[in-house]
Parts: sequence; C-alpha cells; structure tokens
Amino acid sequence: MELSDVTLREGDQMPGRSYNVEQKVAAGKTLDKLGLEYIQAGFPITGETDREAIRRLSEATDANIIGLARATQRDVDAALEANADVIEVFLSISDKQLEHVLGMSREEALAALAEAVDRGRDGGASVHVSLADAFRATPEDIREVAEALPDVEYITLADTVGARVPASVRTYLQDLEDIVDLDRIGVHFHDDLGVATANVLTAYEVGVARADVSVAALGERAGNPALEEVVAAGATEYDEPFGVDESQLIPSCHNVLDTLDEAVDPRKAVLGSEVCEHESGIHTTAMLDEPSVFEPFNPERFGSERRLLFGANTGRTGAKKLLVRAGVDPTEERVTEFLDCLAEEGDLETEEAVALATSTFET
Repeated sequence: MELSDVTLREGDQMPGRSYNVEQKVAAGKTLDKLGLEYIQAGFPITGETDREAIRRLSEATDANIIGLARATQRDVDAALEANADVIEVFLSISDKQLEHVLGMSREEALAALAEAVDRGRDGGASVHVSLADAFRATPEDIREVAEALPDVEYITLADTVGARVPASVRTYLQDLEDIVDLDRIGVHFHDDLGVATANVLTAYEVGVARADVSVAALGERAGNPALEEVVAAGATEYDEPFGVDESQLIPSCHNVLDTLDEAVDPRKAVLGSEVCEHESGIHTTAMLDEPSVFEPFNPERFGSERRLLFGANTGRTGAKKLLVRAGVDPTEERVTEFLDCLAEEGDLETEEAVALATSTFET
C-alpha cells in the first residue's frame, strides 16, 4: 500500500489556517524526503498560492505532486496550469450527496467525471479519481465508476463524514473485492469517530493500493489518519512502513508542524512529547534494565528518544539501581537519603539522576 499525504491541502482547510507558498514548499520537501509516493499539495482553483506551491514542488521533489480538482473544466484547467503531476478529480457518489449536494443524477455524475478525466489527460497530466461519500454508496456504484473509467489508475473511496469503523470498512471492501480490482482502490478516511488510523490498517489488511494520511491528523473537523500513526503501526505490526523512512518519521513530522505553525498535544499518539516519558516508579525501575517492558516500540526506531523521569515517585529499587550506576554502594541509609534528594530536586532524567547520586555521595 502506498501513502498519499494530504497535510498541505486538508490542513489548509481547517478554520483559521492559510498556509503560504513558502510554508507549503518547505513542508512538502520534508515530506518528500520521507519517501512518500504522493503529496497532495493543494486545490489549484482556490488561488495562486496553491498553484505556485504545486508548480515549485513538482519541479523540486521525487514525489508525485497532486492537485485536487472538482469534475469541472475550470478546476482541471487550474490544475494543469499549476503543472500538477497528478490531477485528482473528485465528485460525490452516494445517492444522498448526488441529490442534496450536486443536484445530479448518477448518469450525469459519470459523464462529468469522464469529461474531466479526458481533459486532464489531454493536458498531459496523470488523472486519478476520488469519490466523495463512497462508503455510503454501494459496491455496485463503485463498480460502475471503475468500468466507466478503465484507464484511471487509482479510484479513491472517501469516508467523507467519518462514519465508518473497521468492521464496516472490512465488510465493504471485501464485498467490493469481488467486483473491482483493489489494486486500483485508495481510501480516504476522517477521524470523526476516532478510528481513522484503524480504518487505514483494516483497508491495508484487505488489500487496497493506497491510503491518504496527514501529519498529526491535520484536516477538517477531527482530521484524517495520522501519517505517523499509520507508519508506526504498520512498521510494528506488519514490519511494513509503507515506503517511508521510518528512522526520520518523528523529527520530520515535527519539522512539518513547525513549518506550518501547528502545535501537537503532548499526549498525541507517536508524536506527543509525553508519549515516550515514564515517571511511574514501577515502570522506570524496570525500564532501567529493559525498556521494552513498558514500550510498544523503541522510539529510536522512528527518530525519537525515551525519557525516564526520577523524583518523588521513585521507589527504593529504582534508587538502588541509580546509585549502582553512579558507582555508589546502595546501603539502606544511602537509598533513603537519595530518595529524599530526588523528591527535593524534582523530576530528573536518567543521566541527571545519576549525576545527582554521584554529587551527593562523593567521597
């Protein structure tokens, strides 16, 4: 399964955001260095900022730079003007959205998609298709699109309102597999129910070819599947980092966030500053000898580091181990004195705690 990063487009659609060209180009280059196959850099019809960012990134990156376009002549022409490597044409496909969003029949929607695909190809771009609200359409509706557009490499199915969970994603894709080649299918999830990453992993297990992700889940409403979560989970569960340089995953994601002036909650999975911190006396004592007993993965694998904190919560066994590391004989009296010092000095990382032991009991 290949990953398509949508941070620069989805993040820019969040309330109060307006990334400039320099931000998009710098962040896009960082994502490119991670090894992502596709980067959806913007929506060219919205203005020159997105068009210029796409132009510059398409010239400067190995990734395929995607410009998003509705199934209209104007949108496709704007993406062509931006020199997008790939134009991703999107259109609603569920009965509900065809009626209430587009006011189109299914036949009219298929005709609009076909015309937009032809126009993009005639302009020299690769063209992919994204079907909005696809998980509330039927597999037969998807088959109809796939058969009408046999030369389109990827057809992405969007869970536009974030209504699906892994069980229903699996059932839907397994039903679809009987009538459509999943090597042509991508997925685009939203995190409204808090299961976007799990949905991507389920789609991977079923056999889809591509998935949209974004750094720190940046995106509309609750966001999209988090790039760092998908890669870390894929690497640890399946030994599959999806083509991404896992050793640079966490620092690269933080670089993108800094470039875009975005913050991340300290308890955010994989990226949060507290995710690899341990203070519980039971945890830190064991982890001094074997960190994996309380870790889902070695943070160094993804370019981060663990922090063991010692202070008021440190127990006697942990204090003894620190004293031994400092070359101090851990008598009961010294352990008690050292625990008082730790409580007074506050939370200290391992090397700081060892240094405190050394300085406290210098001979």
